[in-house]
Amino acid sequence: MANILGFNRGILISAFMALSLFVAHAAKAQVTPFMQAVAESAAKHPEIAAFYKANGYKPIWTGKSGKDKSRRAALLSALKAAGNHALPVGAYDLDLLQVNPRKIKSKRELGQVEVALSKLFLDYARDMQTGVLTPRRVDSGIVRAVPIRDGTKLLAAFYQSSPKGFLKSLPPKSPEYARLLKAKLALEKQLGKGGWGPKVPAKSLKPGESGGAVVAMRNRLIAMGYMRRSASQTYDANLQKAVQLFQQEHGLSPDGVAGPGTMKELNKQIEDRLPSVLVAIERERWMNMPRGKRHIWVNLTDFSAAIIDNGKVTFKTRSVIGHTDLDRRSPEFSDVMEYMEINPNWNVPRSIAVKEYLPKMIASGGGSAGHLQLVDSRGNVVSRGAVNWGAYTPKSFPFNLRQPPSRGNALGLVKFMFPNKHNIYLHDTPAKSLFARETRAFSHGCIRLNDPFDFAYAILAKQTKDPVGTFQGHLNSRRNTRINIEQPIPVHLVYRTAFTTAKGRLNFRRDIYGRDAKIYKALVNAGVVLRAVRG
Repeated sequence: MANILGFNRGILISAFMALSLFVAHAAKAQVTPFMQAVAESAAKHPEIAAFYKANGYKPIWTGKSGKDKSRRAALLSALKAAGNHALPVGAYDLDLLQVNPRKIKSKRELGQVEVALSKLFLDYARDMQTGVLTPRRVDSGIVRAVPIRDGTKLLAAFYQSSPKGFLKSLPPKSPEYARLLKAKLALEKQLGKGGWGPKVPAKSLKPGESGGAVVAMRNRLIAMGYMRRSASQTYDANLQKAVQLFQQEHGLSPDGVAGPGTMKELNKQIEDRLPSVLVAIERERWMNMPRGKRHIWVNLTDFSAAIIDNGKVTFKTRSVIGHTDLDRRSPEFSDVMEYMEINPNWNVPRSIAVKEYLPKMIASGGGSAGHLQLVDSRGNVVSRGAVNWGAYTPKSFPFNLRQPPSRGNALGLVKFMFPNKHNIYLHDTPAKSLFARETRAFSHGCIRLNDPFDFAYAILAKQTKDPVGTFQGHLNSRRNTRINIEQPIPVHLVYRTAFTTAKGRLNFRRDIYGRDAKIYKALVNAGVVLRAVRG
């Protein structure tokens, strides 16, 4: 009897388990019109499709729960405030968020709205986190890799988080982003008050002068925040100090004289300046990523290179950047510095060899450019006398050109390498006089440093007790030497025509390559609006 009961119990358990599996399978197999609509609508968006597949095609926006309603409300609030971040408010479908899902009778239409809301969320999240634009589509010189976030993970994280809290967490956390937003708002409020006042009616002014133009310049500098209120009608010491501060913060020689260059910058209106700030905010989103506790920051428009340690500038030097000719401009990208080369060889890039050296060398039978060696494919130096110069054109010439180490080497006595496909690096130069220029765009694309030895010492100080002795020892050997950087340093080549100091002072630089003008035009086309804030 016990065996029979045991047998019957086993049969009953097995039957129950089979029935349970069948019911579960049937439930999974039952596809509702809502689920079907979600699957079909999301098919064009793989990341959205992956999210809904993982969550069983359940709604996160259009359901009846209070959480769904709070998500819609939080996103609507964020989109309405998107203009504060220089985002294209008009490009976001706010009407979609104000539709009451309970009034949508068709489950199919409800599923389509569900996916549309997820797409709207992702568009906003990506615009906020990593920018509205794709950099290289705007200008081929911006070869920066933007750290796009995974859409499936974004949706999953949002679904599991407080809606308001998650949306507030999206903007970049860098201090520069916060300072730029503050500067943007200040300019917008000043614009709402009528701007900085009348332009200065003079081509130039000098200390000691007086009159209506001096008063106009005084009033303009007061409105800009460069000096306190004053009744003086003379170009006195206080006004000269204000002019110097203005010059410093606009990349001009701070001589305190309002010459033609200074006056041109001084007479620019807020409408001319705000675009640079909006572009800088967008550029900051493109770099929404860890930059390294220690990193090198090269601002092309500022003609400077700096070492940043824990957010503070610990070393800074002047730089020369690529010429404004289209094929010589310095690109924008980030990489990692791995080593420095002391007493470097200059391996002449083929483009430079073909355009600048080989035509003259072939025409002279090898008589010109005597400072350059001919090097074959195996790295061997070839005698010029062994070459049949008449047999080649610049493009068919089979040898490479190299300049051996010397004080006259085009790279100077040291170069700093962050190997990249653009063949860009930082280096010394024998052409020291160029660093005295206000605008320093003269190279073929690489970054020349005014103080390369001190730059090297600052880098080596992290790995040796005697950075000067270590460097000079290798330098005095006159041999080509490589020193590896034990803790490789991220290098960021950036282009900021508007940036702030740690104290929040807003600086402007000239758009030497015209890149920011292109970016601003693209932002406007995307729906970003230059606005004035009143009240």
